[in-house]
Amino acid sequence: MAEAPLPQRAAEVGAAYDELADSYADQIPGTGPEAAVDLTMIEHLVALLPARPRVLDAGCGAGRMFPLLEGLGCRVTGIDLSPGMVRRAARDHPGVPVQVASLQALPFADATVDGVLSWYSTIHGDDTSLLAFLGEARRVLRPDGLLLLAFQSGTGVRDVGPAYHPFGHDVRLLRHDRTVDDMRPLLARCGFAVVSQLERAPVGSERGPQAVVVVGNPRRAA
Repeated sequence: MAEAPLPQRAAEVGAAYDELADSYADQIPGTGPEAAVDLTMIEHLVALLPARPRVLDAGCGAGRMFPLLEGLGCRVTGIDLSPGMVRRAARDHPGVPVQVASLQALPFADATVDGVLSWYSTIHGDDTSLLAFLGEARRVLRPDGLLLLAFQSGTGVRDVGPAYHPFGHDVRLLRHDRTVDDMRPLLARCGFAVVSQLERAPVGSERGPQAVVVVGNPRRAA
């Protein structure tokens, strides 16, 4: 039986993405890798929000989702753990405010954001880290605000760092796979309920199923 991978600290994840920042931003500058149905879920999120919503891209990387969100009429702000990614986001998307910050300590006042986008940004954290982020997202969202989470659907923890070896990067990045059913009790603990969900089979070069959920106040999901 294979040994479980050693836990990974947030600082190690940030350092890995610092190394990857330029290669990642150059190789994936926009939403080209996304399936059309995935992007439809983002459009669905924005359609449920008020006009000109303030949307936080939490774990924005180099900002490749910024143009899509702005094109949908959002006022976008970005944060990321990696200074390297934030540097590229600021360079490539100078019109969007972006800063270095942790998902577990969002630098925003209570009830000041209409929507939070977490596009595969929680996949490197364990359940404790995920719960901390969900609590922070709940705090900064307005009462009728919504959170969108995208993640690989599955079980287990695996090192996806080798995927970057062909680009000359020797990094370790643990990915925590979860199903929507795994997510539901964690979401409920933080006062969220699923409003809409997508679970789909892999397409193209993807190696496993993918999931996207839009969550909000339980009254809204009823």
